[in-house]
Amino acid sequence: MIYGYARVSTQDQNLDTQIEQLTKFGVGEIIKEKISGVSKQKQQLDELLSKIAADDTLVVTRMDRLGRNTVQLLQLVEQLRERNIHFVILNLGIDTRTPTGKFFLTVMAAFSELDREMIKEKQRSGIKLAKQKGKYRGRVKKYTDKHPGMNHAIELRKTTNKTISILLIYLYFLT
Repeated sequence: MIYGYARVSTQDQNLDTQIEQLTKFGVGEIIKEKISGVSKQKQQLDELLSKIAADDTLVVTRMDRLGRNTVQLLQLVEQLRERNIHFVILNLGIDTRTPTGKFFLTVMAAFSELDREMIKEKQRSGIKLAKQKGKYRGRVKKYTDKHPGMNHAIELRKTTNKTISILLIYLYFLT
């Protein structure tokens, strides 16, 4: 099955151009959405991605229709590749059903992995430098003796037969 995804950022924008291009390409079902590209949750896209299956094809008119964040886009493309879902970007002429399109997708995945590794390396370097300066304290602990419910939870543990897991649930809903 060939699915198309058309998105504009605001309610007053028009999807007609994208729908025309997707229809001309031969898309069987077009999913339409009017939501900002920076939104992390795109309900229609999420529903499409949950139902699309291996050997199906997702077609968009432009890469930015899937989102504005490069890392987010690369992760989505990688997920499609892992699930053996073909991907077509009309304005770039990329079609992963072809050897050239598959190559491009592989290059994109490699850049994504490189980016993730560079972020990790910068984080490790920053932590090392902060430790050298005596300013690194590690991850901020959520539950300390200053937490409003911690002392109450400890008291409940001492005075009742409630288990630790029940007390953790209690703390979770208290915050």
